[in-house]
Amino acid sequence: MRAARMNGIGGPEVFDVVELPGLKPGIGEVLIAVAAAGINRPDVFQRKGNYPAPAGVPADIPGLEISGIVQEVGEGVEDLQVGDAVMALLAGAGYATEAVVPADHCILKPEMLSFEEAAAIPETTYTVWHNLFERGHLAKNERVLIHGGTGGIGTTAIQLAKAIGAEVITTVGSAEKKEIALSLGADLVLNYQEEDFASVLKESGVDVVLDSIGGDYFAKHLDILRPDGRLVHINAVQGAKVELNLLKMMQKRITITGSTLRARDKSFKTQLTRAVVTHVLPLIERGEFKPLINRVYPLSAVSEAHAYFETADQYGKIVLNMKS
Repeated sequence: MRAARMNGIGGPEVFDVVELPGLKPGIGEVLIAVAAAGINRPDVFQRKGNYPAPAGVPADIPGLEISGIVQEVGEGVEDLQVGDAVMALLAGAGYATEAVVPADHCILKPEMLSFEEAAAIPETTYTVWHNLFERGHLAKNERVLIHGGTGGIGTTAIQLAKAIGAEVITTVGSAEKKEIALSLGADLVLNYQEEDFASVLKESGVDVVLDSIGGDYFAKHLDILRPDGRLVHINAVQGAKVELNLLKMMQKRITITGSTLRARDKSFKTQLTRAVVTHVLPLIERGEFKPLINRVYPLSAVSEAHAYFETADQYGKIVLNMKS
């Protein structure tokens, strides 16, 4: 098989596309001939040495989500068979033309999706569903603030929140990205280069915040959250150490939570896969949710893809096509 392997820690140039021995599925696993793989921010963090792979996962091949065709099934697999088109969540090593995945972490690919679109779903959709809906308990007619509205997480969160009937507010960094967020269904889009979200939302407030920023945003979120509000953290790019006003938290009865996905155990990911199948797949089939694909690169251009991912212009999802 071919794989994009890092020859060290650093910039996009650390990738080499190499030939490696083929894989074999174990008990409860399937071997997938990978058609496409999504690129996500944790892949960039791993490349820079800031997000090591879990034990037992190749440390030098990133990739958390793929789509492709089942080539072989391991012992004990009953729900999948050779030839099935699937999309799957991985703990790593998705930048390759073969992948071995627990069968319980695979979802049959909806016919209306291309392989590139299917590969752009698992990582962001699992993350959004668990954090925004299972931890944040976002409900119909509630108001949610989603930061980074045109990133992979943001474009997914906007669509899923709108699909369940929530009012969606999001932040972006340019006029062009504001139009993208509005096209996805956001009700209010704030350009953080020109507007302070906390000032705009001070009086009206929100019920839920999905935050990847941290830092000085934390106190602002406590200010704008309504009573019984929920603050959900999925990253902290501006700083993980914050000062908490306990009195304000108690007076408003605010819930502060958050999670990471990659290192969770197989049983949790199996349960989350079932939840996505139950709640998100029908939205895809009805046309209420579809990943926003920005660019598709061949595996041989993985360095170029990572370089573009880190520019201010990128939005939506960037995908590697393993067959080109």
